[in-house]
Amino acid sequence: MDVVEASDACEAVLDTVSGAVIADRTVLETTLLGVVSGGHVLLEDVPGTGKTLTARSLATALGLEFSRIQFTPDLLPSDVTGTHVYNERDREFEFREGPVFANVVLADEINRAPPKTQAALLEAMEEEQVTADGETRQLPDPFFVIATQNPVEQEGTFPLPEAQVDRFAVKTALGYPDEDGEVELLRRRADRRTRAPAVEPVLDRERVRALRESPEDVRVDEDLLRYVAQLARATREDRRVAVGVSPRGTQRLFELARANAALAGRDYVTPDDVTRVARPTLTHRLVLTPDAQVEDAEKGDVIEAALDSVPVPTV
Repeated sequence: MDVVEASDACEAVLDTVSGAVIADRTVLETTLLGVVSGGHVLLEDVPGTGKTLTARSLATALGLEFSRIQFTPDLLPSDVTGTHVYNERDREFEFREGPVFANVVLADEINRAPPKTQAALLEAMEEEQVTADGETRQLPDPFFVIATQNPVEQEGTFPLPEAQVDRFAVKTALGYPDEDGEVELLRRRADRRTRAPAVEPVLDRERVRALRESPEDVRVDEDLLRYVAQLARATREDRRVAVGVSPRGTQRLFELARANAALAGRDYVTPDDVTRVARPTLTHRLVLTPDAQVEDAEKGDVIEAALDSVPVPTV
């Protein structure tokens, strides 16, 4: 699949998802960019804004096997990855796959589970495999996680470990719908005997694999490689930051920039591609100093400062 075909495929996916989900199209594009780049997506917002519906609709449009895990305080790691059970007929233990064995895994309200269970996804997200009782099993291909979480100030939530947050390619928020969008929600509720807009499969497993390969054909010039590296390094030099963007984050910014170019139907990256994805790719990877937190500094301000301070290369 070349970049033009990839762009057309992404537009078709976005059109069908937008028909069923009341959400800003930019947020849907960011979510899809995470998938196209080969990464995972973290959606954070207050309850009731459509995070779960968005994830399920995207999986349906991509034509992939979907699994949903409801994270709760009593969820065990084996409830996610699977466990061995005794087969009385064969008189031996056999592995029963957990819900993580799917193409698209929705980790719903991931921060309602304790860190030990959250960490059960780490190996799956990074290596696309699960190890149980010394045996390693590959996850389906393609595989990606769409996790949703409520803000940490909500009662009964646990902050995600920094190592796990860094595994997410992008983090975004749906936000509240605008007035017209909220009226449309009420209109659908008032006319619920009429079939609500449905999401139909647009792609299939093989085409999604090809779609995720398409950014590999996108060219990134040397000056843009240096621009990406300088943006990441600028976050580490900011006095408000205790932990800046990791080398993994630098690679993710590179991958997301290529995916954004492919979504636009171009086989080359521009500085605008980098700046477009910098905020959702880098912001969640920062850890602010205690002083910065006391002063109510925002992580987004650090990214804005980096974008303002690093010279933009010419195309």
